[in-house]
Amino acid sequence: MAIANTILSYLNEREIPYSVVPHPRTLSTRQTADAAHIPPERVAKAVVLADRRGYLMAVIPGDRHVSIETLSQRLGRNLALALENRIAPVFKDCDLGAIPPIGPAYGMETVLDDSLVGQPEIYFEAGDHEELIRIDGDRFVSLLREARHGQFSH
Repeated sequence: MAIANTILSYLNEREIPYSVVPHPRTLSTRQTADAAHIPPERVAKAVVLADRRGYLMAVIPGDRHVSIETLSQRLGRNLALALENRIAPVFKDCDLGAIPPIGPAYGMETVLDDSLVGQPEIYFEAGDHEELIRIDGDRFVSLLREARHGQFSH
């Protein structure tokens, strides 16, 4: 499928330099990190949550899990994992399970786990299961500058 057009446009409009890291087809972030020989804490993954107010993208390291309870309490929301078939229309240029963790590109409210801040480089799904995008860690954080930050993964 290649890089999602939404992400490609978003990065190019902001003049963010990036490189593409191909890897064998994988179906989990842990497998992707292993296949690409990248530390999983440098792979940012998107976890899409939902409640009555709408969707929320939580961006966390690939070796962690989001604490939905913590986020719900901190944000005053009643969040749950969003169903993939319900969010597919939002990410129509992405394969299921390969959502890039750049919520603003898709008009989605986003929260960023602090454990990604300070990484020298960040890798993330390009929109398929065979490529990662690599960008400078500070530039990644700048892409999510409007996002709330906090520690909500374990």
